[in-house]
Order: sequence, then C-alpha cells, then structure tokens
Amino acid sequence: MTLHIAPYFGYLASLFLIAALIVSGELRFRIYSLLGNISFIIYGLIFHAWPVLLTNGILLCINIYYLRRLFRKQENFDLLEFTGSEKLVEKFLYYNRVDIASYFPEFKPDELIGNFNFVVLRDLVIANIFSAHISPEGDAFIAINYTTAKYRDYKVGRFIFEKEKAFLHAKGVKRLVYKAVLNRSHSIFLNKMGFKKEGESFCKIL
Repeated sequence: MTLHIAPYFGYLASLFLIAALIVSGELRFRIYSLLGNISFIIYGLIFHAWPVLLTNGILLCINIYYLRRLFRKQENFDLLEFTGSEKLVEKFLYYNRVDIASYFPEFKPDELIGNFNFVVLRDLVIANIFSAHISPEGDAFIAINYTTAKYRDYKVGRFIFEKEKAFLHAKGVKRLVYKAVLNRSHSIFLNKMGFKKEGESFCKIL
C-alpha cells in the first residue's frame, strides 16, 4: 500500500517547489520550499532513495534556519503623510501601475488630491500606499491601500489597522470602507484583517 501512494509524495513535492518559485515574498517561498522538502524526504524514505533524502534533508535545515531568521527579524515600520503631488509617490504609482490595476482597477492618481494619504515605510522602503476620503460621519472610503508584492505578509496591514489605530482615530476615522473588492487575494486579506462583508462592500469599525 505504501509503495502505491509513494509516487504521489513525489508529485506533491514537485508542486510545492513549483509554487515556491511562483509565490511572492520570502516567507511564502520558504514555507512552500520546506513543504516540498518534507514531501521529498517521505518519498526518499519509502524508496530508500538516499541522495534524495540527503539533499532534501540539507535543504530542509536551510529553510528552517531562514524561517527562524524571518520570524525573529526586527523591522522598523513608519508612517508618513503626503498630499498627492509628490514626485516620489507619482513614480511609485507608475512603477507599480499594472499590479495596482489588478487590485484597484478604478483608482486614478488624481483621487489623491484632497484625500487623507500616507505611505508605510518598512526599513525605509515604501511598502504601502494608502488613500481615503473621510466623510463627516467618520467613514473612510478607501481609494487605494496597496502593498507591494514583497511585503504581503500581513505585517503592513496589522501595522495600519492595529498599531496605528490611534492615529486613524485622531484623523476622524471611525470606520474603514471598501466600496467594492474585485480581487480574490484582496478579499482574503481583508477577512484576515477583520473586515466584514456588507453587500458589495467590506467594512471595519475601529
């Protein structure tokens, strides 16, 4: 029976390693690589394939080492407001325009003017750009809340919605509102951040 299912561990390992090369961010890469190593180790044990066992045993240790470094790494987060006319912001939006369109297809840079805007810096690198129109009632209608692919590990979201909650309150924000979310990955992110679906909208009370 074991020999019959053994090849499936090989297929599974290959799928994990392919996924590791496709996903964005070092954390996801390491997790998928680790799962691939474990699957290949099981495969090697069943078939007594010692080269496979040796190679993936070493790679497993390497992935565990780098995962521990990632989880222990202390990063510096900072938040800076901007008006919407800055050249650096303009260049950031242009450089990431294709990816931004997949998450916020209706967003136009002109919307920044007059909005409540800020960028999140992660070790002095722009990781996120946020813009919203705040109504008199305290509803912040989000025009864009875009995080670059490298930093999509939920840390930026937790920084904005949890650590900077007092800052948002000080700006008059009582509720965060996305009028529509068309990207599935974005919907998953909002669910993890505690947003609730209300019709076509996603909302979060601060």
